[in-house]
Amino acid sequence: MSERMVMSQPRPFIMTSVSSQWTSGICDCFQDLPQCCLAFWCLPCFTCKTAHEAGECVCLPLLDTFGLIPPMTTALRVSVRQRYGIEGTICRDCLYSCCCGPCTWCQIAREMKTRKNPITFVSMAAR
Repeated sequence: MSERMVMSQPRPFIMTSVSSQWTSGICDCFQDLPQCCLAFWCLPCFTCKTAHEAGECVCLPLLDTFGLIPPMTTALRVSVRQRYGIEGTICRDCLYSCCCGPCTWCQIAREMKTRKNPITFVSMAAR
């Protein structure tokens, strides 16, 4: 009579970070210091880089200088919010775009960076 040996490999427990909220606040610019510094020292370069990463035309952020409500900042914030299923309103998007432009661009960049790789390995213990 032969005995059967069963072996199992440990499998990682995977948790996703999908949420209906922004992963960082509007004033959490220091969570990503390199992006914060680039936005502070050269906002036009940072906005063009972020627009490109979002799949938009690199020159579109330059349109923000011609209006009272920055159209590209507002549009990109709404686009990112809809792409990732983040709750919010167009009024809040306009308010942040008008009053906190650089912080809004930093938040958009952080969100895209965070949501680009949403899987986190929590443990490698056997189950």
